[in-house]
Amino acid sequence: MFSPEQENISTSSSTKVPIKYGELIVLGYNGSLPNGDRGRRKSRFSLFKRPKANGVKPSTVHIACTPQAAKAHRPIHRKSNRFRGDGHHPRQSEQLRHADRTKHHLTLRLPHHVPANPALHRAPIYAAGFDSSKNIFLGEKAAKWRTSDGQMDGLTTNGVLVMHPRNGFTEDSKPGVWREISVCGNVFTLRETRSSQQRGKMVESETHELSDGALIDLCGATLLWRTAEGLRRAPTLKHLEALRQELNAARPQCPVGLNTLAFPSMRRCQGAVAEKQPWAYLQCGHVHGYHDWGERGGAGGGTERECPMCRARGPYVPLWLGCEAGLYVDAAPPTHAFSPCGHVCSEKTAAFWSQIPLPHGTHTFHAACPFCAQQLSTGHSHVRLIFQGPVD
Repeated sequence: MFSPEQENISTSSSTKVPIKYGELIVLGYNGSLPNGDRGRRKSRFSLFKRPKANGVKPSTVHIACTPQAAKAHRPIHRKSNRFRGDGHHPRQSEQLRHADRTKHHLTLRLPHHVPANPALHRAPIYAAGFDSSKNIFLGEKAAKWRTSDGQMDGLTTNGVLVMHPRNGFTEDSKPGVWREISVCGNVFTLRETRSSQQRGKMVESETHELSDGALIDLCGATLLWRTAEGLRRAPTLKHLEALRQELNAARPQCPVGLNTLAFPSMRRCQGAVAEKQPWAYLQCGHVHGYHDWGERGGAGGGTERECPMCRARGPYVPLWLGCEAGLYVDAAPPTHAFSPCGHVCSEKTAAFWSQIPLPHGTHTFHAACPFCAQQLSTGHSHVRLIFQGPVD
C-alpha cells in the first residue's frame, strides 16, 4: 500500500484536480503515528489514479523443475507469480505488466478512470506476498491450487481478510461476514485457522470489489477503506475541532474539585495528559478532573476506582477525543467513551465499532477501539458521558 508522489498522480483534463479513488486508514493510530507520519510510514494512505496503470493480469502458466528454469521462462517485460514447494514441480504463473516497474507495489489494484461517472470508480482487492525481486510469491506453507481455467491461484500464509459492513458505512451500519481473498481475487469462507493449508469454500455470489467502509485485515494490521465519495459525506477535522471547542465552551467542571475541564487540541489527541484533561469513571460515565483517591480492590486482584457521585466501581481513565474523522459513521457530537481506553466519539460511532468483530490472532475475534486498537470490555464496551456544567 502506498501514497503516490505528487508527480505520479493523474489529473482530470478539465479540472486538473487529482483523481482520487479513496483512502486506506490504519486502525489504532487516531490520526497519526506516535512519532508523526513520515515518508511511507503513515496512519492513512490516499490512493489516486496513476498516469499509466501498473497492475498485472494473468497470462500463461509454466511448469519448471527448478527455480533457475522458472527464471528462464520469465520474459523481461513480464511479472511472475511463483507458487512453490509442496513436493511437486514449482509452477510459475506469468502476469502481463500494464506499465514499467516503479518503486511501489500494490496488493490493491485500481482500474482506469471512467470520466462519465465518478461513482463507477472500482477498487478490487487481491491477496499477494512479494519476494526480494518484487515478484508475487507464495511460500511452501501457503495454500495453492490450479483453477478450472488452468490458472494458478492461492492464499497468503496468514490470509488477507475482508469484511463489508451491511448498510454501507453509515449510522445504520451492521457487521458483515469476514471472507478471505485469493491471489486472483476470488472470495472464500475463512479457513479453520489463519495459516491452514485447506482453503475455505468459494463464495461465488460475493465480489472482491471494496465498498465504502470495507475492513481489510492483514494479520497484524487492519485497514478501513473509505471511498472518495464516502469521505465527502464524512465529518472533517475542521468539524471535529468545532465540536471540541463547543464542548469546552460549555465549561464542564469536576463535580468534586469544581475546577473547569477542557479537552486538549486536536494536535494533542494522544500523548501526555494535560492538567485540565477530563477523566471519567467508565462504569457510570461521570466525568471528573484527575484525583488520586478512591481506589478499591477489583475482581481478579485488580484495582478499580469508586465514583464519588454514584459509588459505581470500574476503570477511571483520561478522556481522549477520537481525531481520525474517517472512522466516524456520523457527524454527531462526541458524547460516548469506549471502555477501557477512554476514547470519545459520537454515540452511533461507538455503537458501530463496539459490535464489529476484528480478527485477533489465528482464529479469534473481538471488538476493539478503532482509535487505539485496544480490546473493548465485554458487555460494557462504551458508556454515555455525564458532564457537570459550571455551578455559577
